[in-house]
Amino acid sequence: MSVVDATGIEKSYGARQVLAGVDLTIAAQDRVGLVGRNGCGKSTLGRILAGLEQPDGGTLSRGRGTTVELLAQDPQLPANESARDIVLSSLAVWNRARERYDALTSRLSDAGENTHTLADQQAEAAEELERLGGWNRLHEAEAVITSLGIEDPSRLAGTLSGGERRRVALARVLVGSPSLAVLDEPTNHLDVETIEWLEEYLLHRFRGALLLITHDRYVLDRVASRTLDIEDGRLTAYAGGYASYLEARAERAAHAERAERNRQNFLRRELEWLRRQPKARGTKSKARVARAEDARDQRGPQAERTADLQLSAVRQGKTVLDIDSLTLERGGATLVEGLDLQLSAGQRVGVIGPNGTGKTTLLLGILGQFEPAAGSFHPGKNTRMGYLDQQRSGLDPDASVLESLGDRSDVLVGGQRMSVGAYLERFLFERKEQRVAVGSLSGGERARVCLARLLADEVNLVLLDEPTNDLDTSTLGALEMMLTDFAGSAVIVSHDRWFLDRVATSILAFEGDGRVELHAGNYSDYRERAMARRLRDTKTPGVEREAARDLAKPARSEQAPRAKKLSYNERRELDGLLDKIAGLEEEASAAEVELADPNTYQADGSAERVAELTAIREDLFAQIEALTGRWEELEERAQAG
Repeated sequence: MSVVDATGIEKSYGARQVLAGVDLTIAAQDRVGLVGRNGCGKSTLGRILAGLEQPDGGTLSRGRGTTVELLAQDPQLPANESARDIVLSSLAVWNRARERYDALTSRLSDAGENTHTLADQQAEAAEELERLGGWNRLHEAEAVITSLGIEDPSRLAGTLSGGERRRVALARVLVGSPSLAVLDEPTNHLDVETIEWLEEYLLHRFRGALLLITHDRYVLDRVASRTLDIEDGRLTAYAGGYASYLEARAERAAHAERAERNRQNFLRRELEWLRRQPKARGTKSKARVARAEDARDQRGPQAERTADLQLSAVRQGKTVLDIDSLTLERGGATLVEGLDLQLSAGQRVGVIGPNGTGKTTLLLGILGQFEPAAGSFHPGKNTRMGYLDQQRSGLDPDASVLESLGDRSDVLVGGQRMSVGAYLERFLFERKEQRVAVGSLSGGERARVCLARLLADEVNLVLLDEPTNDLDTSTLGALEMMLTDFAGSAVIVSHDRWFLDRVATSILAFEGDGRVELHAGNYSDYRERAMARRLRDTKTPGVEREAARDLAKPARSEQAPRAKKLSYNERRELDGLLDKIAGLEEEASAAEVELADPNTYQADGSAERVAELTAIREDLFAQIEALTGRWEELEERAQAG
């Protein structure tokens, strides 16, 4: 059953068109991811689906009784209401149903009334409560509030920080359980533990459909069953989560490149033929000439714009940063106690831990902006620091992107000087976009401005506080490459597990109660050892002890079985799989187009046709996923062979 159908949705802001004929159908209990570069229209589409913004063209239809709720990047909450009241306000319909049931139950105790009629009405009210989610919605709401780390639900929204307001707004959407929840960057300002809880909740407990607009690639990979990519105002659908999307998109790009090579070869052959044949424009050759002209007029594939990020590192000394017996306290609580850390050249430390445990305070201490209760920081003589704060502060909303870089006329990048305008183009700001006011930019675009300011200076130690917030996946990839190529050192506070797996050489884990421990390796290495430690600590017998010992083994001791070489039939199967997948994707796209067509729902027998199309689409997605898995298996064996 369709929840939302969008057909030909268009939206422009001035001369800039962000949505150019978007077709989208979301069915009940769909789990859909939406990706694309910053400013491409993801949030705009989310607001249109939620009814908070009107499209310039196209149609939007919803099923009867459908409710759509949006978690905005900057949610607006009533300042004089408590966090708990705001969350529970999403249960207004349930509360009315519960009050009706309680009133009927009370009236049944009055023998003077018609008990038979009241009993029927009470049964109807009970059915209504079940339909709205059952009898324990209040208890579930309190559990969500606790799980999202809303420590004092009685606080007024006007006293909350931006991150706390987002958690309250997220809790309100989850508790309300709408037919479709549009979650715009739901993991921003959440710690890793809370993000993992949110994954489980969305997978197993949320009843409605989901549209996830997020840069968190682990969440996309685990939760989404379909990924939509928005580019040049149009949507392309891919089966599966983020990893499947990357593979399918890479294959689509490779197919486009092959098609372009074929077109160019065809044009060369036809041009040679035309030159050799003086009479080639005669009657018998007109069709061939027309084909050549058609091929000439086709547009080739456009190269994707990606940020080009580079850090100009100055020479480091033998000492980068030493932390001796450090104790940090705030508000009477001990955040860090007795920490010793020696940061070496090239080391990239990922900092993780629950919110409020002192991660940002540690960065401020390194910068000299927070006085330790005991111990000391010792930066090296040649250490030059750069800092990106979580709030992206210091930007004047009235200043242009170009003015945000100050009075500098040029920037040193990779040993070469370039103008500020050329430098900003590396961050995907074209010349006309550089004159736009910062206040009109999206969250991701503002983040790119802050990165541009940070990277314009020569540093050898970067301190990054949640650098991945609001960045699109292509810019995240560029940031990952920059940091892994950086000759200096980095301390990175982040909840992005995918990012930490690719960048961190060690993990500094805030365990609570002042305990901070350094672990070698990336986030997955840390998590594996933490799981093994928890299993050992439980002192459970038998199988679990064996599992703990297995998890504790270093990865290099594990020997994977040798891959069996492909047979002749398997190699033929591998050669044909990508074409099969492409054909199925075209069929799925055709079903999507028909489902998005309002005429589908107006013809006779429309309900049966919609059900049939939905079943066809789901079956095609299942086939695509199965064939993609088979392709991965055979391709891996082929590479190993």
